[in-house]
Amino acid sequence: MSDRFNTVAGWALFAGIIALGGGIVSSKYFHAERPEKMGYAIEGVEAEGEGGAASGPGLNTLLASADVAAGEKVFAKCAACHTINQGGANGIGPNLFATVGEAIGQGKGGFAFSDALKSKGGNWTFENLDHWLKSPREFAPGTKMTFAGLGNPADRANLIAWMNTQGSNLPLPAADAAPADASATPAEAAGNATNAAESVEGKAPANAAPATGPAAPGK
Repeated sequence: MSDRFNTVAGWALFAGIIALGGGIVSSKYFHAERPEKMGYAIEGVEAEGEGGAASGPGLNTLLASADVAAGEKVFAKCAACHTINQGGANGIGPNLFATVGEAIGQGKGGFAFSDALKSKGGNWTFENLDHWLKSPREFAPGTKMTFAGLGNPADRANLIAWMNTQGSNLPLPAADAAPADASATPAEAAGNATNAAESVEGKAPANAAPATGPAAPGK
C-alpha cells in the first residue's frame, strides 16, 4: 500500500515539474505585450502616437454652413429642462433666450447656477458653447448639469447657430481656409492664391455706375 502511494505521489510530483517547466518555457516565446499594429479598431481606444488628433471640419466651418432648422430639432433634447422664448420661465435649467455671447453662469432671472459654472468666468462664445455642449462635466467639473453631452460636432454647430437666432444674432465666423495642397510646387501655390484672390475680388461691370458716396451699412 505504501509503495503504491509513493508511486502515485512520485508521478504527480513529476507531472507538476513538467507543467511548471512548460509554463516557464512557453513564457519565453509568448508575450502579453500590445501588438505594434492592432488587428482591428476598438471604439474609444486611441492608437498610440495619434495624440487624439481632431479630424473633420472645424467649428468655424461647421457654423458657417450650419442648418438652423436642424438645430431647432436638436434643441428638442434640451426642452425638458430649458425654455428659450423671451421672458420664459426657468425650469430645471435656466431660460436660454439670448444666451450666446452673455456672461457664463450669471443672470437668467435669479437661476441658481452651480459654483462650478459661476466661477468659470468669460462669456458664452461659440467655442465655449461647443465645449459645454460636448461635455458639460468636462467644461465645468462639479456642474449640476446632468446631460452627458452631444457627441456629434455637426449637431452642436447646428444647435449653436439656432440658439444664436434666439435673441443674440451675433455674426457667425467665416469657414476655415482649406489646407494648402502639399503636392503643389511653390509657384503653383502662389498662382492658386492669386487666382483665388482675383475670383473673390471680381471685376466691376463695364456699365457699372461709379460710386458717389459711402456704402450703406448691411442689414
